[in-house]
Amino acid sequence: MLTRDDFLIRDDVLFLNHGSFGACPKDVFSTYQAWQLELERQPVEFLNRRRIGLMQDAAEKVSDYLNVPVGEFAFVVNATFGINAVAKSLQLNAGDQILTTDHEYGAINKTMEFVCQKTGAEIVRHHVELPYTTDEAFTDGFFENVTDRTKVILISHITSPSALIFPVEMICKRAREMGIFTVIDGAHVPGQLPLDLTAIGADAYSGNFHKWLCAPKGSAFLHVRAEHHAMIEPLVVSHGWYKGSQFFEQNEWQGTRDLASYLTVPTAIEFQAKHNWEQVRADCHALAIWTQAQICDEYGLTPLSTNQFSQMVTIPLPECDHFTVSTRLYDEFNIEVPPTTIEDRPHLRVSFQVYNTAEEAQALVDRLRDVI
Repeated sequence: MLTRDDFLIRDDVLFLNHGSFGACPKDVFSTYQAWQLELERQPVEFLNRRRIGLMQDAAEKVSDYLNVPVGEFAFVVNATFGINAVAKSLQLNAGDQILTTDHEYGAINKTMEFVCQKTGAEIVRHHVELPYTTDEAFTDGFFENVTDRTKVILISHITSPSALIFPVEMICKRAREMGIFTVIDGAHVPGQLPLDLTAIGADAYSGNFHKWLCAPKGSAFLHVRAEHHAMIEPLVVSHGWYKGSQFFEQNEWQGTRDLASYLTVPTAIEFQAKHNWEQVRADCHALAIWTQAQICDEYGLTPLSTNQFSQMVTIPLPECDHFTVSTRLYDEFNIEVPPTTIEDRPHLRVSFQVYNTAEEAQALVDRLRDVI
């Protein structure tokens, strides 16, 4: 049974914010540092002679995890980088529309605004009806926004502000039938949900390994269906780009870079497999359900959903300055949990990982009562 001792998190912090940047187990971090040391011992040999073979080996192991062929994805530093590579490659014209929701991550909202400012395209934001009811109702409501000008759908698999799981497989299937290009922000998915990119069928999908998969910081992936590879322009043109080069090379090899985080991803996958992560996810989900019920019952509030989340849940608060609440929870009780605003109302986004306990969930409920 894994505990906090298996991670590098400080003992004096009640850490309920795994969703922001993740947390790396000691065993995985040791592998990461070993790769860094290997690089520094003979950097020319490592980067010039061994890099291709090492990265190929890592890619083969990751391809099984993602269920896509090697060559259809590239390692990138984070999901925002991956989404940017796709968004800046889109062939959009004035009046074209990108359909998204009002629950997207701030950096991705800025990416869409940047692209639209350059191309004259428009953003259409679907308002997510709360509380969330069914995937069918969400999908039907979402597609009511589609017009003959809708060229791209960009949507989260698990949203950052609300932690809701959107039915991306259903959305991608309907979009494909309509000829609409789909881009999925899967920043919070690897490690938190089983991930089968072939089944999802998105045209492009980017996710982080350094969050819920517990890999080192700066490890993520960008997957693009093979028929769209020629469309994707690398954000950085370097030695990986040449006449006849492939998607994998163009978007991954961009000059001198510490590859250790990428090479450690297979270790993170093996770590979770070894420790029965399906049960870990279920246990953490149960903690999330219990915590939401306690807080909502305490203050007579309606949750965003009863079960449309995994290990991360966004919980409403009574009217208060939730940023001050979050600050006081940390300053006075060493509880790390971030505030978020949904429909102009205060919420806390609570993450549960294998190192969290029922006692810690109870402590959040009790200390929240103190500061509110």
